[in-house]
Amino acid sequence: MIIAVLAPLLAAIFIPLVSKYKHTIHTGFFVLPVPLIIFTYFVTFIGRGFSPQLELTKWIPSLDINFSFYLDGLSLLFVLLISGIGSLVVLYSIYYLDRSERLDQFYVYLLMFMTAMLGVVLSDNIFVLYTFWELTSISSFLLIGYWHFKERSRYGALKSMLITIFGGLSMFGAFILLYVISGTTSIQSMIAQSDTVLSSSYLPLILVLILLGAFTKSAQFPFHIWLPDAMEAPTPVSAYLHSATMVKAGLFLIARFSPLLSAYEWFYIIVTSVGIITMCWASYMAVRQTDLKAILAFSTISQLGMIMGMFGFGTELAIFAAVFHILNHATFKGSLFMVAGIIDHETGTRDIRKLGGLATIMPIAATLTLLGTFSMAGIPLPFLNGFYSKELFIDSALHLDGSMAGLAGILTAAIPYLVVLGSIFTFVYSMYFLFGIFTGKHKKNNCLRKLMKRLLACCFLP
Repeated sequence: MIIAVLAPLLAAIFIPLVSKYKHTIHTGFFVLPVPLIIFTYFVTFIGRGFSPQLELTKWIPSLDINFSFYLDGLSLLFVLLISGIGSLVVLYSIYYLDRSERLDQFYVYLLMFMTAMLGVVLSDNIFVLYTFWELTSISSFLLIGYWHFKERSRYGALKSMLITIFGGLSMFGAFILLYVISGTTSIQSMIAQSDTVLSSSYLPLILVLILLGAFTKSAQFPFHIWLPDAMEAPTPVSAYLHSATMVKAGLFLIARFSPLLSAYEWFYIIVTSVGIITMCWASYMAVRQTDLKAILAFSTISQLGMIMGMFGFGTELAIFAAVFHILNHATFKGSLFMVAGIIDHETGTRDIRKLGGLATIMPIAATLTLLGTFSMAGIPLPFLNGFYSKELFIDSALHLDGSMAGLAGILTAAIPYLVVLGSIFTFVYSMYFLFGIFTGKHKKNNCLRKLMKRLLACCFLP
């Protein structure tokens, strides 16, 4: 597993050499095999009686810091998303980015980020996890600020890095406390000692610090403010970091540590309330946006809040629904970001007020957007996975333990109403995105360029 984690970083070393001596071939074609090989390797684990695996490589034995990688169902899902969506994003970028746009730097940053994300989801050692966690913040800073000549790109990159690094440092503080209490740096060993952790007087502080790490990375209210500004990044970056991978890291952290912390009542109260509030607030804000990527940014925040809320519920049904929706959201949102990039590329604008009537001119893009928005809205069609995960979300919200007292009881009673409110806004912003672009009268002042069918093929695959 260590080879799979470090492979993108090792490949990144050779990218400048390749781009220097192979001018006739797009750099992306040399990058594409890396995520494809990783995806193919891990897919083979699915059909052969898969069971959790732990791989250990010594690093700093005196401090109990080792490259220990743990592969279970949760980490396998994330690895397949990181490498699978990553392959499609690299393919998309080949036709989206111009060759004059410092491609060697772009792909070095992208491969660095890929290594960081693989390290986060596979690490069993808390300090190795933290190292990779902060590497995601640094590499995302470089990717968001890729068009550094734009002031808004620089601002968005700096804002995202400051907020996510603050969260990472908070998480690091929690890891130190967990190490002091449990005497181990292994996450699986800590989970085996959950009673010791739950009885510690440091538990409230540990919970708050870990949640700060998760909430900042997954753009939960009030730390969501970095994600809309990060949309200044190139569309391949938005499709990869801000729909399928980086913003899911906080959700992964919650899922990984929930066996350790979910028995604590305040875990349910804080995670559920923050998740549901984020879902409702961001879905309302999405309706108010006019920039296509801003609409998708707030819709992403809303969907992340929905998943966070399900992890907070803590029931078996809710956790299954949360993991299922992580997969669904990565596919339909990645596709929608790619379509938004194509529309911007074709029309020269992302302002939804200047768009409209494109269904007859871009029927393939319209079909893709219809499938993506219908899945996001949870339209009850049997071939849309988004409907099934939305149904499971509502079902889990309606079957929470009603016997809880105090603040937890009040929250439990309010959840069904908040879920309905958030679901209504989700439907509204999904239809707003679809109809605002493709229906109505075509604005003829938008100069349509040649339709990029290869880019559309990349959108179909998710």
